[in-house]
Amino acid sequence: MTDPAPFALPLPPSLPKRLDPVRPLLGLRLLLVEDSRFASEALRLLCQRSGARLRRADSLAAAHRHLAAGLPHVVIVDLGLPDGDGTDLIRQLASGVPRVPALLALSGDPEREAAARDAGAQGFLAKPLRHLAGFQQAILQALPETMRPQGPVGLPDVRVHPDPLALRDDLMRAQALLSAPGDSAPGYVGQFLRGVARAAEDGPLAEIAARLGHDDERTPGDLVPLLSARLTHLGRAAV
Repeated sequence: MTDPAPFALPLPPSLPKRLDPVRPLLGLRLLLVEDSRFASEALRLLCQRSGARLRRADSLAAAHRHLAAGLPHVVIVDLGLPDGDGTDLIRQLASGVPRVPALLALSGDPEREAAARDAGAQGFLAKPLRHLAGFQQAILQALPETMRPQGPVGLPDVRVHPDPLALRDDLMRAQALLSAPGDSAPGYVGQFLRGVARAAEDGPLAEIAARLGHDDERTPGDLVPLLSARLTHLGRAAV
C-alpha cells in the first residue's frame, strides 16, 4: 500500500451556524466516489433535497483529481471501484492533513462496514440509499459539531426515486464488460452488479451476481438472459 497522498490544500471555510429545517446540509460540498450511475443518481437527488452540492468521481483516479483541487466538506466512498478498493482511499483520507471533516463509506454489502470503519470511515451508508432522513442524519452525525446547524432539525420521511435510465446504463455497462476479453472482468462485474442490484432492490439479480466469479463458474448461465430481460423491460419503460 502506498503512503497517503499529502493533501496540502486548505479545506473549504467552515459553515456558519444556522438552521434551515428544510435543507439541513445547505452549503456543504460533497464528493461521491461511486462507479454506479444509478446509485449516484439517488445520491444526487438526496443532496438536491438537502441543499448540498455534489460532485462525482467514478474511480479512485478520478477521486484523486477532484481532491487535488481542494478538499470538500464530505466524502462518500463506495467500497468496490473499477481501479481498486475504496477502503484504501478512506484510509488515505483519514490519515491526511488536513482531514476531511466527514468521511463515509457506501456499499451494497453490509458485511463490509467493519472494514470501512477500521480504515477510518466515520459512518456507513448501505445500499439501497433512498430515504432522505437517514441520509441527512448520517451526514450530520459525521460532521464536526462546529459545522452542524444550530437547533433541532426535522428529518423528513421522504423516499427518492432515481431515474431508471441510469439503471439501464449500469446494466448495459455490465453486459459490455461481461462480453469483453480478460480474466479480471468477472470479479469486478460481480461486485459492480451486486451493488447495482442492491441499489435497485432487485433480489434475483443480486443473487445471481453473487455467484459471478466464484468457484469454477465464472459467468452463471442465467445471468446474461436476466440482464437482457431487465434491459428489455427498462427500454420499454423509457418509451
